[in-house]
Amino acid sequence: MSVPTDPAVPPFPPQRQEQPGHTSAMTPAPDHGEAGYQGHDRLKGRKALITGGDSGIGRAAAIAFAREGADVAIAHLPEERDDAASTVELIEAAGVRGAAFPVDLRADGAPERLVADARSFLGGLDLLVLNAGYQKNVPSLAELDLASLDRTFRTNLYGVILTARAAVDQLPSGASIIVTASIQAFNPSPALLDYAMTKAAQVAFVQALADELGPRGIRVNAVAPGPVWTPLIPATEWDESKVSSFGKDTPLGRPGQPAELAGAYVYLASEDASFTSGAVLAVTGGKHL
Repeated sequence: MSVPTDPAVPPFPPQRQEQPGHTSAMTPAPDHGEAGYQGHDRLKGRKALITGGDSGIGRAAAIAFAREGADVAIAHLPEERDDAASTVELIEAAGVRGAAFPVDLRADGAPERLVADARSFLGGLDLLVLNAGYQKNVPSLAELDLASLDRTFRTNLYGVILTARAAVDQLPSGASIIVTASIQAFNPSPALLDYAMTKAAQVAFVQALADELGPRGIRVNAVAPGPVWTPLIPATEWDESKVSSFGKDTPLGRPGQPAELAGAYVYLASEDASFTSGAVLAVTGGKHL
């Protein structure tokens, strides 16, 4: 496991990025478990695909899965190529196979191609982490930008559903699907109105799909993070004060680091969670769902 020895506490320096955001531009740098995560072969021999695996929570899950013995393929937007390459280096340093697939899951046929390419590289697929996400500040309902709304829904909902649909017919018994939902599904913020809607829909998707796939021995669960320090945050187009104080409202007084989410994904992917399906695992720094 990996616990930051000196977790970053707000206030943070002023910073702003264009979507989708990049790890190297963040101050302080996020902790993905690069130095701290120690594996125990809990996923040895497994074959994982992680969307949005280039940075943030996806990178932390990729590092953890690799150090637990899984071969890992990640998907990322083409403009995130540098972050993706760094993640693959970390995967391969664990002594397993790693690959990165540049793809925009909003494009017609992209989820299907991704799953086919990942399965071909890995020689199969039994762990699917649907983590790619998009959010943008919503000043008010009257100012909700329809192009941004479409991007949010196509990334967070269509991308999740179509990637799962492309994979599900060939997933074996014992496979695990994990969706990155959010505390926003239960405690929505007006400034993330459309994002929160997609996260609530993801929870419904997880619970319904768990019922459908349970008889096949396939588990479906979600992780609901609270505030986590990832490139998505300075790229959300919030004002400087909101970014500077990000995560201060948690009982722990800070945002989580991506590394602090990794254990939740490893648990849900592993046999430790063999009787866990249809669940939403909250990792929120003490904020209530």
